[in-house]
Amino acid sequence: MNYIRKNVLYKELFYDGTLILKYHIEYPSLYGSVSGNTTFKFNNYNMKLALDIKTKTETELYKEAIETYKYNKENGYPIMVFEVYRNYVITTNLSNILSLYTDEYIFAGGAHGNTIRSSQTWNLLQGKLLPLASFFPFNPYFIINILKEINTQIEKDPSNYFENTCNLVLETFSPKSYYIEDNKIVIYFQQYDIAPYSSGIRTFII
Repeated sequence: MNYIRKNVLYKELFYDGTLILKYHIEYPSLYGSVSGNTTFKFNNYNMKLALDIKTKTETELYKEAIETYKYNKENGYPIMVFEVYRNYVITTNLSNILSLYTDEYIFAGGAHGNTIRSSQTWNLLQGKLLPLASFFPFNPYFIINILKEINTQIEKDPSNYFENTCNLVLETFSPKSYYIEDNKIVIYFQQYDIAPYSSGIRTFII
């Protein structure tokens, strides 16, 4: 098991003396358990992701929040606080493999916010990210097999999904959307990809 520290970037942003935006951005860092080169690559990779979100939030999203604030104030509407909340979940923590996913929730007005999931799986001995294909070295048709398994699972309870799900799975599947948990591959789809918002982020154990 590797030692992982949780880091948090947090800030509240005001305009005209009013809170209009806040963010809470979590990201992991390794320490004292793997080689220095791997530690640097992992930590630098995750810190950069977090700082990019921070910069985008403080510039683009803050600008949107100001415009929304002005519009709502001029028209007598309630003042909304924009929000970015990002957390991560470690799904596998072994000496050689580390897998995790992050959920980034963004509220920018409207009826509700949206959550975007991303993930990463590392070979810590080699200090590199592992593509999904690396788990199927002798199967050039592994994506076809995965898609068939996903559709088989959907058919067991199709009420949670949109109609014509088979085509939607094919259109929205991404080989980057996976992580490892309990020695199994978990494939996920973003909100609205194959199911209504109320169904959340759909996952499939392969």
